[in-house]
Amino acid sequence: MENRLEIDREKINGIIQRYNANPEALLMIMQDVSDIYNYVPPEAVPILIEKLGVKESLIYSVATFYKTISLEPRGKHIVSVCTGTACHVRGADKIMDALKEKLNIKEGQSTDDFLFSLEAVRCVGCCASGPVITVNKETHGGLDRSSVLKVIEKYEQNAS
Repeated sequence: MENRLEIDREKINGIIQRYNANPEALLMIMQDVSDIYNYVPPEAVPILIEKLGVKESLIYSVATFYKTISLEPRGKHIVSVCTGTACHVRGADKIMDALKEKLNIKEGQSTDDFLFSLEAVRCVGCCASGPVITVNKETHGGLDRSSVLKVIEKYEQNAS
């Protein structure tokens, strides 16, 4: 992918300063950067290395360990399908299949327009409402194939 993103160095420096450039705050800093761009852009990594005095390998370790951090561009709307036991037995696999088909992507991918990213998560803590998805921080439960598609269509309409 071409460099389609111009990062705001001042914003990133501001986040780092908010944590007093403390290397122990790396996870929180990366999360705050991710809140702006929906991922940690590669252009931000050298800034983190320089300002926090951390190794590049630590940044990659944090990014690969925590599911909320990504070094790859993600969609504006991150759709997380709960695959925990309660959701699984109530048809989470059918929800995931419907979303893959609707969005024309696989789990872990983003749509070409970067409107949606699709992921599976172990449990969102709404077991009584399963099957459940979250879109960004909004939870939608008691879903079936047709109702999950209506949820996605609502986000599509709001984007246009």
